[in-house]
Amino acid sequence: MTDRKTELAANLAKVEERIAAACEAAGRGRGEVTLIVVTKTYPASDVRILAELGVRHVAENRDQDAAPKAAACADLPLKWHFVGQLQTNKVRSVVGYADVVQSVDRARLVTALSKEAVRAGREVGCLLQVALDAGESARGERGGVAPGGIEELAGLVAESPGLRLDGLMTVAPLTGEYAGRERAAFERLMDLSTDLRRAHPAATMVSAGMSADLEKAVAAGATHVRVGTAVLGVRPRLG
Repeated sequence: MTDRKTELAANLAKVEERIAAACEAAGRGRGEVTLIVVTKTYPASDVRILAELGVRHVAENRDQDAAPKAAACADLPLKWHFVGQLQTNKVRSVVGYADVVQSVDRARLVTALSKEAVRAGREVGCLLQVALDAGESARGERGGVAPGGIEELAGLVAESPGLRLDGLMTVAPLTGEYAGRERAAFERLMDLSTDLRRAHPAATMVSAGMSADLEKAVAAGATHVRVGTAVLGVRPRLG
């Protein structure tokens, strides 16, 4: 086993222990929570090692990094998630490899995703990114639709060919009433998910929690946690 594989295996085991303990504390089965490893800034070689170690879900936030990495790993049994703010001029590329786009937050993006998914003959899963630092109708500091805009946007995704409404995603906000209150933020997301599922019963996915706060997300009911640093290490500084 290479040094890097040994390192990643040890890190994965620690994260697995944390998720399992969080599930037990919350009275949930371990199978109720899916780990997504966020591989941004790390090379395709790391993705290959993760796949060997049993990882099946990986995430990226920048198309210029993700597209070549996904192409280099196209032979692997992976599900790719796009989690960054997505500009419409990158949609064609992203639809080429992403199985799920977790950062859907505006009508124009839905239209672009639908057009490219149909063109590519693919079905792309969509999570609405919810901005808990926004007012009822504004957008968040790091993207996202305000809670008051979920119903309309969800309806648009559900009606758009080539797209599948999978659920909701959030990032713990740095400002506003939920700043520093990750558990409360994730519980609010779960309430919004309950509301969404009344109209869209299949939209059961709730993506919340990262390396620092995954336990709070699991306690609140998240179905997917996005972990990068705790698995891959502290990221090199960019630029």
